[in-house]
Parts: sequence; structure tokens; C-alpha cells
Amino acid sequence: MASRSLGGLSGSRGGGCKKSLSARNAAVERRNLITVCRFSVKTLIDRSCFETIDDSSPGFNNFAAILEQILSHRLKGQVTWFGYESPRTFWDYIRVACRKVSQNCICSIENMENISSSRAKGRAWIRVALMEKHLSEYISTALRDFKTTRRFYEDGAIVLGEEANMLAGMLLGLNAIDFSFCLKGEGLDGNFPAVIDYTPYLKFTQSSDSISSDEEELRTLGSSSSESSTPESVGPPFIMDENSWFNKCKRVKQKYQLTLEQKGYLEELLRLRENQLSESVSQNKILLQRIEDSDLAHKLEKEQLEYIIVELQDQLKSYQSLDQLSAEVSLSQTSLDPSQSQEGDVKQDTLNLISEGKEDTPSLLGLCGSLTSVASYKSLTSLKSNDYLASPITDMASPGLTPS
Repeated sequence: MASRSLGGLSGSRGGGCKKSLSARNAAVERRNLITVCRFSVKTLIDRSCFETIDDSSPGFNNFAAILEQILSHRLKGQVTWFGYESPRTFWDYIRVACRKVSQNCICSIENMENISSSRAKGRAWIRVALMEKHLSEYISTALRDFKTTRRFYEDGAIVLGEEANMLAGMLLGLNAIDFSFCLKGEGLDGNFPAVIDYTPYLKFTQSSDSISSDEEELRTLGSSSSESSTPESVGPPFIMDENSWFNKCKRVKQKYQLTLEQKGYLEELLRLRENQLSESVSQNKILLQRIEDSDLAHKLEKEQLEYIIVELQDQLKSYQSLDQLSAEVSLSQTSLDPSQSQEGDVKQDTLNLISEGKEDTPSLLGLCGSLTSVASYKSLTSLKSNDYLASPITDMASPGLTPS
């Protein structure tokens, strides 16, 4: 039983060691690719000051191979209908994840006649994006689409880790370089995988703070083996010769070039941030102006509505005063002129007598219409005074006025 338990314990330890070892190897691989990519970007920026970067440049070929390895790191295969897994290239991921980039070159690369393989299209995309100075924008847009990235890559991939943000920031410095490529060259051949050349980045550079040569450092290390050795017992001061001065000047020059590269990168980054800031400020000003215009329009509309309300209230008051005035005038007229009221009563009695038991013939309607006016009534009274017309009561009662 003890042997079995020890065997199970050793097996669990072995599985845990394998997992930790695989995790360490994956982390080292990611770190190496990101570090080499940073070195290659700095090399391209340095070389662009003295020569044109094209397909014949070793620095660019190495950078393209590094970027291809990064985008192909732990890329999932495509499972077919029969259950088999066919290999993919990073172009399959780029053409899906970078569709949202404004004025992208995806469709133009898809329609190229001289490029057929998916790997060749991916390499052509790298060159076109560098010439357009949009490579960092493509990578940033693709990394923001986390759902698509998760669908194409396995766990532990560079594009799914923290190194992805570093990658987008590093590629931003390449916007300061004017690239010139031919999209029909041998570099687009998709039959061969990309191979990274690590030798340009493995050179040892002595620290600029050191003033002694390699031989002096070895001599000092050999002489300091005993614990009793002190800095005072090293010996006479070392006198640098011409070769040491040349090495020191070379190191200072390398440091200056490195500082110059960093300066160019930071200037380009600062220029892009200033452009983004100016665009944000201009958009903010436009929005503030729109808000002010809308507030002013609302105030004017409010004032107009208030003016209309006041005017309508004044008109309503005037109409009410006019109604009261007309009612008072009518009352005063009836009280001051009784003859008119008597005339009105006579006309009303006449109309009532005519309308009682009579048919509405056109002649009667005309007569009623003529009697309603003051002039017709005055003519009627004149006729009555001249004895040409009998009194209304007797005339209405007589059968001569009845219509036939």
C-alpha cells in the first residue's frame, strides 16, 4: 500500500512538474518573441536614417519573419466537416478581425491575381500596412476584437496575453518610416515558412560605465579570488591606450544612436498623441457650440411662446371688454329710445301674425324679408298713413291677402 501511495504521489508530482515546465517554456517563448520584435523595430528605425527600407533589407525580412511568428503563435487549426483539423495562417485571422478598420486593404489583397496562398496574402498585408503606415492600427483593432481572437487562438498565445498591448505600442514607431515594397517579389512566396535570424541581436555590448578592457576585467576577477584582497591592493592605476579610447568612443556612439532611436520613437508617439488630443479638443468645441446654439434656440422659442401667450391674453381681455361694452350700449339704447323698442315689437308681432297658419311661399318670404328692415317698415307706415294700405290686423284677417 505504501509503495502504491508513493507511486501515485510521484506521478502527481511528475504531472505538476510537466505543467510548470510547459508554462515556463511558453512564457519564455512569448518573452523572446516580443524582445526580438522590439530589437528589430529599433533596428529598422536606425537603418531608415541611412537607407531605404525595402524587400532587400535584411532588417525588414527579419522583422516580417518575427511578426509572422508572433501572429502564428498557438494559432488554432480549422476543424473540417469530417472532424479533421486543417492548418490555418494568420491571414485567416487578420481578414476577419480587421474588417472594421476604415479604408482597409483587405479586399484589395483578396483580389490580387498573382497571390494565391493564404500565407502569401498575409505577407502582402504586412507590406501594404507598413506602406500605408497603419500596421499598428490594424493590430490594435484586431486585438480589441477579443471574441474573434479567442476563436482563432489557443490559451497562452501572445495575442491573448499582456504582451499584445506591448506589441501594438512597439509597432507604432514604424509609422515614421517610408517603406517601399514590390508585391511580386520572392518574399511573398508562401511555400516556405519564415525563419528568424537571432544573430544580429546576440552581440555583447560592453557597459559604457566600464573603463577597462575585457582582459583587465578578467585579470581583476582572477586576482580577487582571495577574501583578503582590497581595492587599495589592486596595483597602479590603469592607463588606457588608443584601442581603449576607440572602444569607449564606439560605445558612446552606440549609446547615442540608441538614444536617437528612442527620441524618434517618442517624437512619433508624441505627434500621434497630439493629433488625437487636437481632434478631441476640436470635437469638444463643436459639441459645446452645438449645445450653446440649441440653448439659444430654446430660449428664443420660449420667449416667442411667452410673447404669444401674453398677446392672446390681451386679446381675450379686449374681447371680454368689448362684449361688456356692447351689452351696456344695447341696454342704454333700449332705455333711452322706447319708440325703437315699440317698432321692434310691432315688427315682431307682424311677423308672428304672418307666420301663423300660412304657407311659406316666395312672396311671403320676400315680404317678411322686407318687413325685417327699417326702411321697408318705414315705407309700410307711409303707405298706411296715405290710406293706401289698411291696418295690419284687418288685412291679415281679410281673405284677399290669402295666397291662392
